[in-house]
Amino acid sequence: MMRISATTEIEGGKIGTEIGRIEAASTWHAAINSVLETQWREHALRALIRRAEDIDADAIVRVEYEVDAGQPMDEIGASLQRVRVKGIAVTLAA
Repeated sequence: MMRISATTEIEGGKIGTEIGRIEAASTWHAAINSVLETQWREHALRALIRRAEDIDADAIVRVEYEVDAGQPMDEIGASLQRVRVKGIAVTLAA
């Protein structure tokens, strides 16, 4: 199970090696309301976890979210946005 932390500490573990910075994003979606924001954050975090697993990371530290605002889509009467999540993939010390 992938461990996630917004800080540089991992509960119950010690960071062994820093693999590198990783990033993932949700798809572009209508910026309608904040109720769906949690779902888009979870979607982006799952994508980030898959990337970390692909490089054999044990954890992701310094996880942070950003919202990218796109251009308004006048044809549909809405603006687009996506949620990006960044972090540092690490291995844990034995």
